[in-house]
Amino acid sequence: MSIRLTFWGVRGSIPVPGPTTVKYGGNTSCLELRFGKEDRLIIMDFGSGIRELATVIMKKDLPRGPIKTSVFLTHTHSDHIMGFPFFTPLFLPTTELDIYGPVSFEDDTLDKIVGDQLRYRYFPIRLEELRAKINYFPLKEGSLDLGGGLTVTTKYLNHPILVLGYRFEFDGKVLCTAYDHEMFQNVFEAKPDQPGYNEAAVKEGEIAAREQNEKVQQFYKDADILVHDTQYTHKEYLAGKKGWGHSTFGSAIKSAHKAGVKHLVLFHHDPLRTDQQLEGLYKAYMSLIRGRTRMKVSIAQEGKTIEV
Repeated sequence: MSIRLTFWGVRGSIPVPGPTTVKYGGNTSCLELRFGKEDRLIIMDFGSGIRELATVIMKKDLPRGPIKTSVFLTHTHSDHIMGFPFFTPLFLPTTELDIYGPVSFEDDTLDKIVGDQLRYRYFPIRLEELRAKINYFPLKEGSLDLGGGLTVTTKYLNHPILVLGYRFEFDGKVLCTAYDHEMFQNVFEAKPDQPGYNEAAVKEGEIAAREQNEKVQQFYKDADILVHDTQYTHKEYLAGKKGWGHSTFGSAIKSAHKAGVKHLVLFHHDPLRTDQQLEGLYKAYMSLIRGRTRMKVSIAQEGKTIEV
């Protein structure tokens, strides 16, 4: 297999351990990517799931030599970086870690946003006490050659702060992520009888939203695996979640199908969503699309591995 993906955190917003989330998991975003016969490791996000991944790395990778890897952050909201202080390899002098990610909060740099979690006011160990060598690389849209035939392309998504989607390509296979992401909407949408209605602005807004959604679809076009935000149902979205920066099940499935995605993985589960509710929604949507697409659809589950 060329690419192997393992989920260590699949939840959005906040960790929710307990009996109602035990099957699919209650940890926040953390993905383990492995590439090729050399089992090259790339990590995505420092959510609370990173603690379990760290245990695996210490048992599996450390005996083979010093840990040298890269972490790609989708963004710096707390649920995607809160696990950083609990990544055990940070306390080893032989560890070398390259951390990539977008920054959009005033003048704070990536190293400050992530590293400030290790201050006495938040944590008993200071950043200066870490023994690993850590390098930070702020990212914009573009492409990087990571060597060994592995490349990554980044794409801005739609969220209250700057977020990047990632497209990893290796040995003819493609793995993409699109979270936290809300489908682009017409910001000038209004009815003719509303005050300030501007027909030209409404049409321009429609065109702009459509173009941006098409660009996102093009970004993950023909992906072998797409990990996509599906935090809300359509009903929940309309009931007050617009502008929160997350997608619905229906919009993600429709978009992925149009893009020719081979395997869509439903991700970033709402913290209030139980295992039983997730399965109920999954069955309902599978019933709706049965016979209409060849695309495989599955629910992201902690500990589960997908290979292509």
